Amino acid sequence: MKKKELILFLLLLFSKLLIFSQYSNKKYISIEFKNLNIKSALKFIEQKTSYHFFYKEEWMKVDKIISKKFTNSSIDVILDYIFYNTDINYFIFEETNVILTKNNSIYDSVYKNKGSSIDSKELTEPIILSSENKNTNKIKTVKIGRDSYKNRRNSFTLTGVVKNKTTQIPIANLVIIERNKNIYTTTDTNGRFSIKLPFGVNVLETILSGIKQSKTKFIIYGNGTYNFNLENDIELLEEVVIKTNTINNIKNVVTGVSQIKAEGIKTIPQVLGERDILKVATTLPGIKNTGEGSEGINVRGGKSDQNLFLLDKSVIYNPNHFLGLFSAINPFTTKDLKIYKGSVPAEFGGRISSVFDIVSKNSNTKKLKGEASVGPVSSNVSLDIPIIKEKSGLILGARSTYSDWILKAIDNKELNNSDVSFYDIIAKYTHRINDKNSVDASFYVSKDKFSIASDTTNSYGNRVMSFNWFHKFNDKNKSNLLISNSNYSFEIAYEANGNSNFNLKYNINEYNIKYLMTYLHSKKHKIKYGISSKLYNVNPGSITPKGKQSLITAYKVQQERALETSFFISDNYKINKKLNINLGARYNIFNALGASTKRTYATNSPKNDLTVTEVNTYKNNEIHKTHHGLSMRFSSIYAIDDDLSIKASLNNSYQFIHRLTNNTTATPTDTWRLSDQNIKPQEAIQVALGVYKNIFENTYELSLEGYYKKYKNILDFKVGASFLLNEFIETEILQGPGESYGIEFLLRKNKGNFNGWLSYTYSRSFLTLDSPFLEETINNGNPFPTNFDKPHDLNIIANYKLTKRFSLSTNITYQTGRPITYPTGKYVSQGNEFLIYSDRNKFRIPDYYRVDIGINIEGNHKLKKLAHSFWNFSVYNLFGRNNPYSIFFVTENGQVKAYQSSIFSRPIPTITYNIKF
Repeated sequence: MKKKELILFLLLLFSKLLIFSQYSNKKYISIEFKNLNIKSALKFIEQKTSYHFFYKEEWMKVDKIISKKFTNSSIDVILDYIFYNTDINYFIFEETNVILTKNNSIYDSVYKNKGSSIDSKELTEPIILSSENKNTNKIKTVKIGRDSYKNRRNSFTLTGVVKNKTTQIPIANLVIIERNKNIYTTTDTNGRFSIKLPFGVNVLETILSGIKQSKTKFIIYGNGTYNFNLENDIELLEEVVIKTNTINNIKNVVTGVSQIKAEGIKTIPQVLGERDILKVATTLPGIKNTGEGSEGINVRGGKSDQNLFLLDKSVIYNPNHFLGLFSAINPFTTKDLKIYKGSVPAEFGGRISSVFDIVSKNSNTKKLKGEASVGPVSSNVSLDIPIIKEKSGLILGARSTYSDWILKAIDNKELNNSDVSFYDIIAKYTHRINDKNSVDASFYVSKDKFSIASDTTNSYGNRVMSFNWFHKFNDKNKSNLLISNSNYSFEIAYEANGNSNFNLKYNINEYNIKYLMTYLHSKKHKIKYGISSKLYNVNPGSITPKGKQSLITAYKVQQERALETSFFISDNYKINKKLNINLGARYNIFNALGASTKRTYATNSPKNDLTVTEVNTYKNNEIHKTHHGLSMRFSSIYAIDDDLSIKASLNNSYQFIHRLTNNTTATPTDTWRLSDQNIKPQEAIQVALGVYKNIFENTYELSLEGYYKKYKNILDFKVGASFLLNEFIETEILQGPGESYGIEFLLRKNKGNFNGWLSYTYSRSFLTLDSPFLEETINNGNPFPTNFDKPHDLNIIANYKLTKRFSLSTNITYQTGRPITYPTGKYVSQGNEFLIYSDRNKFRIPDYYRVDIGINIEGNHKLKKLAHSFWNFSVYNLFGRNNPYSIFFVTENGQVKAYQSSIFSRPIPTITYNIKF
């Protein structure tokens, strides 16, 4: 044997003997820890034994309490327990000395890992860490878990939350990918993620349009948590209201979808300075309202009741305050609004025109935050309250008004002697149970009260409650369980000097349970499926006498009840890099329930009291009518280039609940009624085709989208119809086919000091009510424009940032006047004078035109300030245009004269002060 080989042999032999002696002389300890932190536990071991520990003080800042009793246990067992789920390792030498290390292991043999289930070559090769390597562009290096040969496995789980570094708002749908190993995941709606990574070095990239891409090197030793705080990809101005996700505009497979961030709308001039996310929505293509100061929104030629308004996934029946002048959605607690007006995802149903999906903010779980504002109409305040740090929190919002002075300023004598008030309160609690489970609970209530005449007081309000449980089974499967309750009611109180005083009440109550599953089958398939069930309880009206002198007889219309159940499934299928489709189906079953009494009318006869052939009585929960139908949802996108795509969609839908009104615009006292054997469900089918283009490096977005919709069983009313306290409402309504079509154009600028958008819509909407019977025929059975048919709609929203603190903004709005029916003559019969009216909606009121301006001043941007302020000076209706609200007719001296009423016929200046802390 050569001399060198002999020396090497003796050294190895000596090391083995040394190791053997170390393990053969192991000491066994009996010791008990009672509520000690790690540092105290180590000190306690030193006091009770001969062991000594060597470490850095900062390593002991670990939030862990040790409480356990050990009997005849080796020091290894005790230390493994103490350091479990930390990044601290240890090495024992000279029998009683213990060296602690931060994450890294010290091995007494390069063969220590033999016998591991993991490839031994991988384990024995060293992991080289370099946080300042110039060749890696200074990629940040993060160690996850504690390096220990005892705990090594093939893979470990990394979890965490991704938030915007500036706003601390969770970032949803962000891709986290390890490209070299083809491993990826996406964040959920709360910004949370979970990804399985192999032991060792992994480089994770974060990808989402509008967010700056990042690369982080992770050294994975075990399971762990890491939270990303990412920056915006470009300098986005808060004045850009619509979500500036330009790539999504090109590559999102769903047609006709828009998203509005609530945080950005503060600079847009609004009526009386009130921030209003729904009013901003009406500046987008295809979304309109019937006029200033009117309730309801009309989407692509649909009625106002054909829109599904969701607040944290729960239905809100009347999202308006102050006779429709403001929305009932608190802007301080709202995160964003997503509007589906083309291809509606299969998980949504129950309405045939659109879905307004309003999502409240999640609370800040780190520190107390708040926001408040004072304006000419109302005051608003919101608070972010951490409950358990980085686990749970509560967001509260409250808003109230002091707006009676406004009615006195409106150019209407009747309104001058009126008063109005409103308030709304919202609370949302979020709690992260663990990496796989989280819950949130929301409560919302709103109340309006107004008196338009001195003897009548109207009040109405919403109440919404919801509970969501989010569960992640694994990287491919997750679920959402929703339980909610929605309530809407109104009351009319009449009190005069006579003996006819009364209280009239209406109420609709809805319970909903929904279970949604998401399955990430592969990169090509993302599947959603689930079930939803709703129980409706409608009290169509009751009247009771008010006061002892009233001669009114108490009366109550029979209750309506129904159960609506839906099964749905959809698949987002990425065929290749250019072609992507989304195919879905939703099967709807609607059961009208007793107890109730229903009429049967003679076939081929008008529905009235004289044509009743049978009256049937049904027991409680007895099904007396079933409606059902299959809704198909199809949308597709073909990417011609990275900045140019074509989208197409086709879908049909059903609606089993109807809002009844005999006014030209929606009002708070409109009633909701259910389908049964005499009222058919509304149906619609829509086809859409659009072209989307980004130009100048995504600085500008262009879109042009056309649509055609066909309706069945659209509700309208007979001349002189009355809906309140009408038990047999089917005798007052008409149902018939309709159609709407249009083309929508949007030009949007996202970058730079000057930004905003221009939208233009040309659209038409018609209804046909034909019947063999004159009383059920309108306009001689010919199609006529609906009340909300406005062919031309132009909106310009522009913002210019002068400096970091000063900006200017303006709105320009133009709309064709809505249709109206005019009297065209009169005649006398038996001494009585009667008016002759034109065909339904043959004429139009004057066109609507308005210009608003605003000046926005922010306080200084020092990060360490206690609070940040914001001033908004705006003028609504700058040129004082007398836009008509309604046209009414009065006979004076034998002549019929037309009069016009307006809501705001003069400029309305406002000042609003906001503060954030």
